[in-house]
Amino acid sequence: MTRIIQLTGALLGTLIGFALGLALLQRAGGLIDEANRPAFLTAFVVATLLFGYLAIPYITIYPVRRAVEKLSEANAGEFALGVGSIVVGLIMGVLLGVPLAQLGGSAGSLLPPAVALFLAAMMPIITLSKREELLPALAGFLPGRRGRAASNRIVVDTSAVIDGRIADIARTGFILGALVVPRFVLDELQRIADSPDAMRRNRGRRGLEMLSALQKDAVSPVEMSEATYPEVAEVDAKLMAYARDNGAAILTNDYNLNRVADLQGIRVLNINELANAVKAVVHPGEEMNVRIIQEGKESGQGVGYLDDGTMIVVEGGLRFMGNEIPISVTRVLQTVAGRMIFAQPRGDADQA
Repeated sequence: MTRIIQLTGALLGTLIGFALGLALLQRAGGLIDEANRPAFLTAFVVATLLFGYLAIPYITIYPVRRAVEKLSEANAGEFALGVGSIVVGLIMGVLLGVPLAQLGGSAGSLLPPAVALFLAAMMPIITLSKREELLPALAGFLPGRRGRAASNRIVVDTSAVIDGRIADIARTGFILGALVVPRFVLDELQRIADSPDAMRRNRGRRGLEMLSALQKDAVSPVEMSEATYPEVAEVDAKLMAYARDNGAAILTNDYNLNRVADLQGIRVLNINELANAVKAVVHPGEEMNVRIIQEGKESGQGVGYLDDGTMIVVEGGLRFMGNEIPISVTRVLQTVAGRMIFAQPRGDADQA
C-alpha cells in the first residue's frame, strides 16, 4: 500500500512539476537561455518527482495511521470531545472566512478554506491537551451526570500505595471507580526507591510493586495521569489540586492529609478508617478470652490483642503475663490510632 501511494505521489509530482516548470519558463522571459530551458525543465520535474515520492507518505499515510491509533486509544468522552472541537473549529473557520472572502482575488479564494482547515486541525489538539480538566467539567453539566465525576475517580496517595493494603482492597471489588495514579506520585515513589537510606528504599520498592499488582489484579481500572502541577511544591498539595480540579476522591492513610482535604471539601477514603470500621464490634459487659503478652502503661496493666489487631488493656492483668485468661469488657474507646478496649479479669481468671 505504501509503495502504491509513493508511486502515485511521484506521478503527481511529475505532472505538477511539468506544469509549474512550463509556467516558470514562460514568466522567466530572457532570464533563462533557450539552450538551457530543457535542462531546467528536466531538473525541475525530477525534483518535484522525488519530492512527491518521498513526501507523500508523511502527508497521507503517517498522519492517518497516527490518527487511527489515537482514536483507538481514546475513550468515549475523549472521542466526543475531539469531534466537538473539530465542529467548533470548522464553524469558526466559516465565520472568519466571510470577511476573508471579501478580499477578492487569490487571497479571497484560498484563505477561507485554509483558515477553516487550520482551525479544524488545531482545535482538537488544543482541546485534548486539556481533556483531564474539560471532561469532568463537562460531565457535571450533562443531565443525570451531575456529581458522578466526583464518585468515579479516586486519586491514590503515595502513603496508600506504600501501605500495601490497597492491593488487597482493590481485589475485593469494594472500590467503585477508577484508581488514578498521577505522575507526581510515581516520581515520589521513584525518589523514595532510589533513596540511600535502606528503609526508605525498601518502602519505595514495595510501593512500585504494589502499583504493578494493582494493574494486574485489581477489579477497578487503574489509570496513569500525566498531571504534574509544576507550580505546586508539595505532593500533598498536588493531590488536593488534582482531586479538586477533577472532582476526584483521595485514597490515603495519612491523617494530616485527611484533615486538610476535609477542610477543603475534598472527599477522602482513609484506609485506616476502613480497617477500623470492619473490626469486630465489642460492647461493655461482653466476655471473651485474651492472651496477655506485654505490660501496659499504667501499673499492673496487661495488654493483649484480638485477631484483628485491636488492643485490649486489662486492668490488673500483668500477673497473668503469657497466659490466656477470661476477661469482661468495661469500656471501648475510639482513638485516632484505632479502637482501644479496656477490660478486667473475670473471677475465674485465677483458675485459667
